[in-house]
Amino acid sequence: MPKIKTAAIFMKKVIDLLKEIRPEFDFNSSQDFIADGMIDSFDVVSLVSMLDKEYSIKIKGRDVIPENFSSIESIEKLISKYGVNL
Repeated sequence: MPKIKTAAIFMKKVIDLLKEIRPEFDFNSSQDFIADGMIDSFDVVSLVSMLDKEYSIKIKGRDVIPENFSSIESIEKLISKYGVNL
């Protein structure tokens, strides 16, 4: 599958997961989910659990920092670190 299509699928999946946590926000309109007040630390914990399950990975505690969950791009970078090819 072409990288662009794979990235688009990943982006949609992450936005769907975020909307499960916070359906009231439009995550497509933000460059920094945390600074914009869209997600907080409790939401990050929920998202980590969902990403672990979705991609069969185990995100380590040291990686659960705001910088890794502030945007789709930062989440993609984190997931790639765990060997998920996007």
